[in-house]
Amino acid sequence: MNRAMDIEEYIEQHIDAEPDYLACIDHEAHVMLLNPRMSAGHVQGRLLSMLAHMIRPRNILEIGTFVGYSALCMAEALPPDGRLHTIEIDDELEDRIRENLAMSELGKKIVLHIGDALDVIPQIDGRFDLVYIDADKRDYVAYYDAVFDKLNPGAFVLVDNTLWGGKIVQALERGDRQTAEIQHFNEMIAADNRVEKVILPVRDGLTIIRKL
Repeated sequence: MNRAMDIEEYIEQHIDAEPDYLACIDHEAHVMLLNPRMSAGHVQGRLLSMLAHMIRPRNILEIGTFVGYSALCMAEALPPDGRLHTIEIDDELEDRIRENLAMSELGKKIVLHIGDALDVIPQIDGRFDLVYIDADKRDYVAYYDAVFDKLNPGAFVLVDNTLWGGKIVQALERGDRQTAEIQHFNEMIAADNRVEKVILPVRDGLTIIRKL
């Protein structure tokens, strides 16, 4: 018996149901793409939606779109005039992302940018109430630095994969730059007195950061 899988199934049965169109997007990702776990999925998607509703953002920035699942979850909390800017570096995913966003009216509130986030972020006008980072782990520090001055006071940054399968508390293997950079990022955030922060052991770790 796999206890972790049993617990995950139990959780899924006792939270809000996954919207049908999101279930379709997640299924297609698992059938058609490599690394389908990069899609937020049911539990984390409902968590992102809940957190976004609690934060009540008008403007959201997402770094790392993949198939658009998490963007659509957070967009559920946007007001009628709200916008979510999402950035994806893999141009081969663009058509799939646009098709997925078109599956919901919420897609009209989402602006897709294809390119390197460190190039795109300076080109986006305005400030943000919520930022979600789930892209190249080797650039987490750079992403954080790039968005910090664009955060409104009291804004939140959500950062995925900050426990990295438990590797962050294990001996570092030679050449494992992703783990090293996540360790560096976590240490930097722990020492940053400009923000409040907490790490939730959800899936692969989710750090919640609030700008003071």
